Amino acid sequence: MGNFLIADHTKPLKLTSPSFSGHQTFPFRYTWLKKGVDAVADPTFSFSSEDASVTLGVGKNMVSSIRHWCSVARLIKTDNGQRDRLVPTEFGKIIFNNKDGFDPYLEDPATLWLIHWQIATNINQATTWYWAFNILRENRFALDTFKKELYEWARRAYEDGQQMGKKLRTFSDNTLQRDVNCFIRTYCQSRHNHGVVEESFDCPIAELNLIFELPDDNEYEFQRGEKEYLPGEVIAATIDAFWTLRFPKRDTLPFSELMYAPLSPGRIFRLDEDTMTTYLEDLLQLTDSALEYDESEGLKQVYRRQSDLDPTGLLKRYYG
Repeated sequence: MGNFLIADHTKPLKLTSPSFSGHQTFPFRYTWLKKGVDAVADPTFSFSSEDASVTLGVGKNMVSSIRHWCSVARLIKTDNGQRDRLVPTEFGKIIFNNKDGFDPYLEDPATLWLIHWQIATNINQATTWYWAFNILRENRFALDTFKKELYEWARRAYEDGQQMGKKLRTFSDNTLQRDVNCFIRTYCQSRHNHGVVEESFDCPIAELNLIFELPDDNEYEFQRGEKEYLPGEVIAATIDAFWTLRFPKRDTLPFSELMYAPLSPGRIFRLDEDTMTTYLEDLLQLTDSALEYDESEGLKQVYRRQSDLDPTGLLKRYYG
């Protein structure tokens, strides 16, 4: 059975078309993802139509932002054979379906963790988000350094993956700055709510407390360690997705890969080793013996005992 968290944007894990825009400088807001999924469930709806802003109940400049975030979070996708037609993905339906969705009104923090994982693994549509959670090593960073290192990594990663020495196109400093600012506003709760009230609304992912603004201007810090309201079922589902994407032919994974490799739960959720160990010790019971953690003979590893782990069933059990 497939894992609904595995998307086209996570395979292959290469930077083929980096993006530093699309969000119109807006982090997504509480109702946006639900609105986008519901809208594309109607075959007559189009984000490019003149009445899209009426249907979504937002200003025209936010319509494309909703489309962007729904796509980046793998909640909507292009319909097969119809390039202009968008439809909900399996993940979009599992979460937001009005009839039997797990969390149609985005009330459970577990859903925010899943959405964060989808965004932070999207190397080409959310390049800054991917780099910050999968490549950047420092816990503390300054925005100017962050921006410079991000672009240099993107340039090298893109050009190393291209044939015939193709160069990454130049992005303006303003474009990069707006993208980095949007990234920060996705994860940091506002300390300065000046200006239009609507523009001061925090992104729901800020509730996860993954990044904090430091007293020094333009300095921030990732919060590594125990995560409140991050259920073991989400860890198990993302371990399965990570395993399938990165190491599909292996029956064992070392603890270090689960902690520090790109796409790993340890990196995406900024866990520490003690917290990860606690989650792994529950895997055997949580996954009905499909995954098992063992520390015997001085090795800390997870074993895949069965190949039919059902992430949807895992989360259904959690959401009840």
